[in-house]
Amino acid sequence: MTNLTMPSVLAFDRKLEPSDALMYSGTWDSIHTENLWQAIELFERRNRAVKSNFKQEVLEDEVELQKQTAESNLSWGDDAALDHKHDTLKLSFTLRVVNGLNKPSVCNSTDFEKTYSKKVEDYTQLNIGQLANRYAYNIANGRFLWRNRICAQELKVVVNHSSLSEPLTFNAYDYPLRNTTADDKKLAMLAEIIKSGFVNDKAVLLKIDAYARLGNGQRVWPSQEMTLNTPKGEKSRHLFHLKVNGKDIAAMHCEKIGNALRTIDDWYPKFQETQTPIAIEAYGSVTQRGIAYRSTRNDFKSLLLTWLNAEDENGIEEDSKHFVVAMLIRGGVFGESEC
Repeated sequence: MTNLTMPSVLAFDRKLEPSDALMYSGTWDSIHTENLWQAIELFERRNRAVKSNFKQEVLEDEVELQKQTAESNLSWGDDAALDHKHDTLKLSFTLRVVNGLNKPSVCNSTDFEKTYSKKVEDYTQLNIGQLANRYAYNIANGRFLWRNRICAQELKVVVNHSSLSEPLTFNAYDYPLRNTTADDKKLAMLAEIIKSGFVNDKAVLLKIDAYARLGNGQRVWPSQEMTLNTPKGEKSRHLFHLKVNGKDIAAMHCEKIGNALRTIDDWYPKFQETQTPIAIEAYGSVTQRGIAYRSTRNDFKSLLLTWLNAEDENGIEEDSKHFVVAMLIRGGVFGESEC
């Protein structure tokens, strides 16, 4: 058997495609009444705040420290909140589940693609349901709400699909964020729908609405746009919004939704220490902590090659196979180009 190496050109299309998510304001009692929800529009907030971050040399100079602490820290940026008559945030998006895991979107090595297709097809037939259950769990727990989820009085997630006689409704607090799976009838139904998208020719389209009861007039948290080198005195905080029917509606990036849905990696070596699942990434990178949890021995490329080059049916542990296939679902460009 030829020892396979990574092709110079190799890429995989994403198999979980969330849309951007729109934000609406309403009341908890109106969850089932579509026309009572109003779009949340951004507004600007300008504050005179207090400085609290100083260079070390300033901290060591009492006179300069007193001078700078007396100066105002001007803050100018976008903000968003519920209407003061409303107590609940509604976040709405769609999720498309696509098949074709057994074929790279681009690959310039026929030997690699042949072996890859066989092993991934075998995995998909036997084990893809385990990953589908984890994605379903992260829909049910509302992880994609991010900061909007924290300390909500009540959390509910409603999932619609054409195969359902009625929507699946989840109490998100029944599914703790520290876990990745649960034995639950409704969760199993959702996982089966997601699984069908991975294995059948027809893509699955889910409509997902999450409701967070935050309190009247409470602030909500759309995605924040990245801005570079903002001139002093200019607006420094730009929030993401989409124009719908002439209105700029507060929204969350599809990338942020996707990151939450793929936070299923509890197979990385230090999970027993952290007790926190992380998003599926090639090296287990968590930018908020500045840590990559997967070394060059258990990163995506190393595990993929070990699996493909194994002469028996196994090659790597089952947990590592789950991680590798979850990376294929994530998608990306992984060729070993010399450029």
